[in-house]
Amino acid sequence: MTAAVAAARRIPVPLVVGVGLVILMACLPLLNISLPGILPTATYQPGTLALLSLAMIFAALALSYNMLLGTAGMLSFGHALYFGAGAYGLGIGLENLGVPLWPGVIVALVGGLVIAFITGAVSMRVSGIPFAMVTLAFAQAGSVLVRRNSAVTGGEEGLSLNTAGVPDWLVGVVNTRNLYWATLAVLIVVYLVAVWVDRSRLGHLARATRENELRVKVLGLEPARARLLVFVIAALCASLVGVAYMLLQSGTVPRSVSADLTITVLVIVVLGGVGYRWGAIVGGVVYTILDQRLTVLAGSDAIASLPSVLRVPLSEPLFILGTLFILVVMFLPGGIAGTVDSWVRRRRAGSAHADLEMSDDAPAGRIEGPEQVLETAGQESRS
Repeated sequence: MTAAVAAARRIPVPLVVGVGLVILMACLPLLNISLPGILPTATYQPGTLALLSLAMIFAALALSYNMLLGTAGMLSFGHALYFGAGAYGLGIGLENLGVPLWPGVIVALVGGLVIAFITGAVSMRVSGIPFAMVTLAFAQAGSVLVRRNSAVTGGEEGLSLNTAGVPDWLVGVVNTRNLYWATLAVLIVVYLVAVWVDRSRLGHLARATRENELRVKVLGLEPARARLLVFVIAALCASLVGVAYMLLQSGTVPRSVSADLTITVLVIVVLGGVGYRWGAIVGGVVYTILDQRLTVLAGSDAIASLPSVLRVPLSEPLFILGTLFILVVMFLPGGIAGTVDSWVRRRRAGSAHADLEMSDDAPAGRIEGPEQVLETAGQESRS
C-alpha cells in the first residue's frame, strides 16, 4: 500500500464533503444556476433564495428534532412549541419591549430555554406514549395562548416583524441574499450542536438510556438528567431556528406552535432517516421543494383537465406528500439516509469478502489455513 493511499485514507471524507457543500451553498447566491422543474428561478434571484432559505429552516428544525428522536429516543408531539417560542419571542421583544434585534434574539432564546426546562421537567416524569401525549398537551396549550392573546401575539392573524429594530441589511426582498446567508449560518450552528451532542458523553448516555434505561440506572448513572439536557438543548436549537424563521418570513402565525408543525418535522426526519444528521438535512430540503412544486402542480392546467377521480386527490399537495411518506415507510424503512447507508455497507462487505476469497499472497505449493488467512488480512489492514 503506497504512502499516498494511506494518507488519502486518513482524510475524513465526510468532513471534506460537508465543507465542500457548505462552500457551495454559500456561493449559490453569487451563481447563475437554473434547475427547471425544481427551482422556480436562477439561484441568484430572490424567489429561489427564499425557497432554499425555507428549506434550510426546516432542515435545521429537523436536526433539532432528530436529537430527541434519533439520539435520545423521545417521541415528542410538542417540539414546535419551542420553535414558536423563538419566533414569537423575537416578535414580542421587538414590538412590545422595543428592544433592538440582538437583545430581542437573547430574549427569545431565554424564553424558549425557560419554557423547555419547565415543560421538559414535567414531561420527563413519564416515558413512551404518555410522554408524547404530555408534550402534545403542552403544544395545544401554547397554541391556545397564542390564539387567544391577540393583543400580544396577534391572535389568528399572526404577529408581524417590527422592522424598526432590525438592521436594514436584514429587511426586504432586496436583502434576501443576506437572509439566506444568515439562515445558512443557523443551520451550521445547529448541525455543530447536534454533532457535539452525539459525540459527547451526554449523547452516549442518552443513547444508552434509549436502548436500556434500567441497565443505565444499575450502573449508577442518571438517565433522567441526560434526557432532560438533550431535551433542553434540542428545544434551544428549535428556538434559534424560530428566530431565523421570524426574520425570513417577516412574521409568524399560530401554526408555528401547533402540533401540526411537529408532525411535519417528524415526517421530514422519518423521510430523511431517523438517527442520521445528514438525513434530516436532506429530508428538510426534499420536503420543502416537493411541497412548493406540488403546490404549483396542483394549480396547473394539466391537473385541472383530468377526470374528477384523479383531479380531486392530485390537486391536494398534502395527499401526494402523504402517499409518498407511506411509500417511504413501506419500501425504505430506514429513510433516504438509512437506505444509502445500508447500500454502502453491503458494498463494503461484499468487497471485503471478495478480496479475502481472491487473495493470492500465499507462496506456491502452500495451502493457507484460516489462521494464516486472518493473519494476512490483519497485516494488510494495518498497512
